[in-house]
Amino acid sequence: MAFVFKKQIFGFMDLLRFKKMVPKRREKLAEGSAQPLPVSYRVNETAKILHPGYQKATLVKVEQNTADTKTYFFESERPFYFRAGQYLTLGCKVGDSFVSRPYAISSAPKAALNKQVSVTVKKCGFFSGYLFDNAKPGDVFTLGDPSGEFCYEPIKDSKQVLALAGGSGITPFYSMAQSIADGTSDFSLTILYGAKTEKDLIFKAELDALASDKIKVVYVLSNEKKEGYEHGFIGADLIRKYTSGDFTVMMCGPQAMYAFADKELQAFNLPLRRVKKEANCVGVRDVKDVKYRLTVHMGFDVYKVPASACETVLTAMERAGINAPSKCRAGGCGFCHSRLVSGKFSIAGADKRRLADVKFGYVHPCCTYPDSDMEIVVPKA
Repeated sequence: MAFVFKKQIFGFMDLLRFKKMVPKRREKLAEGSAQPLPVSYRVNETAKILHPGYQKATLVKVEQNTADTKTYFFESERPFYFRAGQYLTLGCKVGDSFVSRPYAISSAPKAALNKQVSVTVKKCGFFSGYLFDNAKPGDVFTLGDPSGEFCYEPIKDSKQVLALAGGSGITPFYSMAQSIADGTSDFSLTILYGAKTEKDLIFKAELDALASDKIKVVYVLSNEKKEGYEHGFIGADLIRKYTSGDFTVMMCGPQAMYAFADKELQAFNLPLRRVKKEANCVGVRDVKDVKYRLTVHMGFDVYKVPASACETVLTAMERAGINAPSKCRAGGCGFCHSRLVSGKFSIAGADKRRLADVKFGYVHPCCTYPDSDMEIVVPKA
């Protein structure tokens, strides 16, 4: 039996409306202004502030904090926004290679709106050592977008934050303290700041000046006893002495401090969401220095460079002068993720790749060590 199409009155009305659509559009177009569209919209200008991308910054001042720590003050091309506790990548040309490293921002978020930002660097490693010995006012560097999740989160964090800082790990907490003092952030911050001696303390005078009912700093010296300072290591007893009730723990320092603090915090039965650690950059691997060949595809270019089993794939590319993308250098952000064509590898620490990256053969060069010759496809920086 043939299908009989039954006309519907509403379908007929739709057809009439459709026939009138073209003249109605012409009417509306005629009513419009003949003025040209704006070159730039406010929303685009706002986006440039929130997400400035790579930009140039001029070093305007260098201040020595301790024997092996300096703070570098920059003026950026554009104002930008960041949250206290975040880091940015700082880079420049060193020899034939463009090298960059992530550093926690030590200045207040408000200052960045006036194109001012500072990072505090401990002389340790290749690029930090280069900065310490060579950087001078007037030098021009490249700044990357502020990144990282080591920030106060009002939704999931307690209003009381206990900060455990070791050495140069005070940097993000100094930014947070400034943010609280100027009203940008609203939480209470108690800092237990550990160092070997009084001379190793960074920002002591500045932190003391910020002290208030919301900001408290306790200095803990491991290698000397002095009046007005706690002595030893930051453990459960000290935490109980200066903190009570519900609190969030944020820690920034060396891995040895993290391992010790993890054991001490077990006594408080804190849920996982209440403990945050700032990731440390991946360093040299303690294995035999076997040499491999790394084949890198970037756009239409192909590079064949040497790689060491001791160093990450990202370091091998930097040594060869390849401008590879990088941010956290700890495997967490995924900014450098690259497709593996062939080869064997090891990952530093926990595998932080997304399940999709694992399934489809992507690696993070910043935390990947070669265990054979490797071939990878790397996105352009």
